Amino acid sequence: MSIAAPLDPSLMAAESAFRAEQRRKALRRRIMPVIGIGSFLLLWAGLVYGLKVPPFVAPSPFAVAATLWAKAPMLFENLVPTMIEAFSGFMLGNLSAILIATAFVYKKSLEEAFFPVIVIINTIPVVAKAPILVLLLGNGMEPKIAIAALICFFPTLVNMVRGLQSVNPQAMELMRVLSASQREIFFKLRLPNSLPYLFSALKIAASTAVIGAIVGEWIGSTVGIGALIIQATYAFDSALLYATVIVGSCFSVAFFLLITLIERLTLRRHGPAAQ
Repeated sequence: MSIAAPLDPSLMAAESAFRAEQRRKALRRRIMPVIGIGSFLLLWAGLVYGLKVPPFVAPSPFAVAATLWAKAPMLFENLVPTMIEAFSGFMLGNLSAILIATAFVYKKSLEEAFFPVIVIINTIPVVAKAPILVLLLGNGMEPKIAIAALICFFPTLVNMVRGLQSVNPQAMELMRVLSASQREIFFKLRLPNSLPYLFSALKIAASTAVIGAIVGEWIGSTVGIGALIIQATYAFDSALLYATVIVGSCFSVAFFLLITLIERLTLRRHGPAAQ
């Protein structure tokens, strides 16, 4: 029968200190954003009341909060189409970018021929693309989805090409020595290696897709967050305008956090291959 050796008190103390430090850091990550937001709201209220800003120019935080509460059903009703447009554009733009990036990696001539064209299209301002897409696709959700997709497309394409190409040369040589097929190389080496690059782009796209949907709604739409922003602006209803912007921003943040969660789960599943 063996007797377990007593733990070293210094090691126990070090472990306890480490855990306490981790708890302090976790608490700090939760508290600091609350302090920042609270300070911003106090500064906002102080400026509005201190400078006696007219309500139609800039409402107080309390007026915006009251509007959020009183008009929550209307705000949610307008948020739904924006959510559909942003998510659909996000999926369409990013899936297209991933497929084209894969084609570029395996067919260098395609990249040399069409990447300059994609760059030129990307340089066209969104406000210039929107009327063209409305003329081509009509006045429904289609042009808004297309705008969101176009905004998402370019960053994901660039990051995905870089991720697929930046594989470890030794790992690539090993796969070839083992007579791995192009399919096996792609799914076991290139794709896992590209995941950090891809998710960096997806987190950007999560926010820009919402922006694209809202910008698309500014042109020829009667529903959605973008349309409601225009209506509140022309009606000089600043409280509703601010409330609408806050709702759109909250959705954008929630979308970003969802992609961040998916990123953590995916990279944890793939382990070192995706790091």
